[in-house]
Amino acid sequence: MKTPKRIEPLIEDGLVDEVLRPLMSGKEAAVYVVRCGAQVRCAKVYKEANKRSFRQAAEYQEGRKVRNSRQARAMAKGSKYGRKEAEDAWQNAEVAALFRLANAGVRVPKPYDFQDGVLLMELVTDADGDAAPRLNDVHLEAEEAREHHAFVIRQIVLMLCAGLVHGDLSEFNVLLGPDGPVIIDLPQAVDAAGNNHAFSMLQRDVANMAHYFGRFAPELKATRYADEMWALYEAGELRPDSPLSGQFEEDDHAADVAGVMREIDATLRDEARRRAARDEARRRAARDEAEHGPAKAEEPTPPWMQ
Repeated sequence: MKTPKRIEPLIEDGLVDEVLRPLMSGKEAAVYVVRCGAQVRCAKVYKEANKRSFRQAAEYQEGRKVRNSRQARAMAKGSKYGRKEAEDAWQNAEVAALFRLANAGVRVPKPYDFQDGVLLMELVTDADGDAAPRLNDVHLEAEEAREHHAFVIRQIVLMLCAGLVHGDLSEFNVLLGPDGPVIIDLPQAVDAAGNNHAFSMLQRDVANMAHYFGRFAPELKATRYADEMWALYEAGELRPDSPLSGQFEEDDHAADVAGVMREIDATLRDEARRRAARDEARRRAARDEAEHGPAKAEEPTPPWMQ
């Protein structure tokens, strides 16, 4: 097939020998199957910002580091340079996340190189060597669904232990390889500790997985793994092998915000009454002094009268 223009520099640099076929086109990129020497890999070509249907929402950008203050100012102003820097940062986020998660043991495609908006990475295949299907394209038996769901939950735990939340996890960006699910598409991954929306994104990711696998094993829809793992994460107790039950009991005391506010209001009212009483006592003393002069000091009581 004709070589896409964006991949030509990789061929010139010897990173890719041949483009074999298009694999898929998504909301943020087009993916091609390529040959690199004796290896078959895939090349993810990011679409230009104005041609993407997935927007770089502000909640995904929160907590991401930039190279310097000039870059940060330009991105905030939305200048031409700033838009380019924002685009580069968006693409680099997936590369960084892939390396970080692969090192943490998360099952993601192995990244090889990134150049001029093209990410060269592992081609995930099925048992026959063909491109692995997305979860959305397969039918599962109930027991298979339970096994794959448990595997994905463990992958999400590994991601959280590595400090990341996928942010857009669904059956459309999980592939089913011969060794189980493989998580893909990570440019929107967020820093768990640095993003105020991380927990809500984690809840959405986990709920999407429960909803999908729940089609085949309905009891999975009632699980609450996101709340359970986040509570452990916030307490600094989440580990890659932390046992999870899928159940979560709300802490009534911690959740009783109304009760806490009532206590605060009562304390403030008591303090206001004490302050008013002190002020009134000072005013009475001032009036008495104005009318009768300074009060005479009381003579000490003789010891024999005590």
